[in-house]
Amino acid sequence: MSNLEKYNEAFITTFEIGADQLEGLQYQDIPEWDSVGHMTLIAAMEDTFDIIMDTEDIIDFSSYEKGKEILSKDNYGVSF
Repeated sequence: MSNLEKYNEAFITTFEIGADQLEGLQYQDIPEWDSVGHMTLIAAMEDTFDIIMDTEDIIDFSSYEKGKEILSKDNYGVSF
């Protein structure tokens, strides 16, 4: 499974949404992506990619696209 597939699966599983809803998805666009859902998503990302995210990055993780940008940083080493 590619990193993009793993990333997508974390969103799909956490929020129980379809793959067609991922592009353009932002924090609080759907009821499931509230503060609790956000931390569940972050935990899923950390488990999936075996990383520990910085607090600043957790706060900045505000959309599907922004999440890919954050995880692509050198300190996480996730490539898409």
